[in-house]
Amino acid sequence: MSQTRPHAVESLSKDRLRLWLRLLKVTGHVESELRRRLRADHATTLPRFDVMAALARHPKGLRMSDLSDFLRVSNGNVTGIVDRLTEEGLALRVAVEGDRRAQLARLTPAGEAAFAELAAAHEAWVNDLLGTLDAPMIEQAFDLLTRIEHRETERP
Repeated sequence: MSQTRPHAVESLSKDRLRLWLRLLKVTGHVESELRRRLRADHATTLPRFDVMAALARHPKGLRMSDLSDFLRVSNGNVTGIVDRLTEEGLALRVAVEGDRRAQLARLTPAGEAAFAELAAAHEAWVNDLLGTLDAPMIEQAFDLLTRIEHRETERP
């Protein structure tokens, strides 16, 4: 009996590794397809979409450092994207009261409208790409991913 237990643990470990690799593969496929569609249909990029999405969620604006932390990318990446959005009239920068060095970035009304169009297309694409999943499957996937997430946040 002691010989089957190590084998079972090793098998479960390999199954988890295969699951992780499958998650990466599927995520990579979906992300790649979203990048392709954003480029082809809207002449934009996923990082630009992500910046606009973050700013849309924070209508009062975000400090550039908070925006880069929120997106988990470097300040330089965010700055370049916000600069281009500003040049196009889709975003603006506002000085932070009491801190001359800090600036808030936020979408302009034109930026909000442009993002609303992108967000609708993005949602339709994700719906298409995940279209084989019904409501119970989605709920189960959320539950499973939440278990993983909670385990990681509970670790010392």
